[in-house]
Amino acid sequence: MHSFLMIFIDGVGIGREDYEFNPFFKYEFKSLKQIFGRIPDLDNQVLVNNNNFLFPSDANMGVDGLPQSGTGQTSIFCGVNAPQIIGKHFGPYPYSTLIPIVEKENIFRHFYEQNRKFKFVNAYPQVFFDYVESGKTRLSVTSLSMFSNGYKICTIDDLIEGKALTADLTNERWNNKLGYTLPVLTPEEAAARLLKITAENEFTCLEYFMTDHIGHWRHKDEFDSVIYTIDNFLYHVLKLLDHQNTTLLVCSDHGNLEDLSVKTHTRNPALTISAGKYGEKLFNSVKSLFDIKKTIIEIMG
Repeated sequence: MHSFLMIFIDGVGIGREDYEFNPFFKYEFKSLKQIFGRIPDLDNQVLVNNNNFLFPSDANMGVDGLPQSGTGQTSIFCGVNAPQIIGKHFGPYPYSTLIPIVEKENIFRHFYEQNRKFKFVNAYPQVFFDYVESGKTRLSVTSLSMFSNGYKICTIDDLIEGKALTADLTNERWNNKLGYTLPVLTPEEAAARLLKITAENEFTCLEYFMTDHIGHWRHKDEFDSVIYTIDNFLYHVLKLLDHQNTTLLVCSDHGNLEDLSVKTHTRNPALTISAGKYGEKLFNSVKSLFDIKKTIIEIMG
């Protein structure tokens, strides 16, 4: 069985070669430097090494202003030019007129209707389910896609059974912020768990938002930990990927983390990585965020 793994990482673009304000250079990300031979920058946006492809995706999509999560993620997961539809970039949640598009056109629904085995790996804490049951409707594109169609959403039980991951990958945020006492995973253990889940499904998706979070807020007690976690996690996913039976896509919705000289998003191209069986197909076909869904569907048949 061919498996497709999509890792969505919020707020990561390709920026300048800047050792002060670009963390990829400052921290010398080994997931980039060791896999691709160098760290990408605006003058070196395309890197190819051993069937691993790093390239830019247009997050601006012909619309002025700073790209935002609501429209960027709608474009990725629904295959539409969301900012062009509403005439502006909007976020962090989907614009009201985009909600029906998210509900009907999201990629999870496509695989459900095709009777394909898919999984959204992120587990949600009980406080989130309480929030939804209270009638509040401000949901991200991924959670709206799952809730609106009644698809199974992972809970703490799935975490305990090793069938899901928290949004921070290691469980530390759930323990520190929400009072859980879950075992703390290393980035390597989180990567191994994700790849095991991937092998059991045709389409697997993981969302990681901490990159955008620290890009905006720069909390000192979180910054180094997040950088270490995502770098080592991606490194081990790329090193352990089964290139014969699996295709990997790492994508983002807009720039932010790559330029810490500002606390806003950027108009830089979104960082995109593909690898595995159909990695080259993704590299050749994905130019803008709205190309991602249709290319995945083409690959999956």
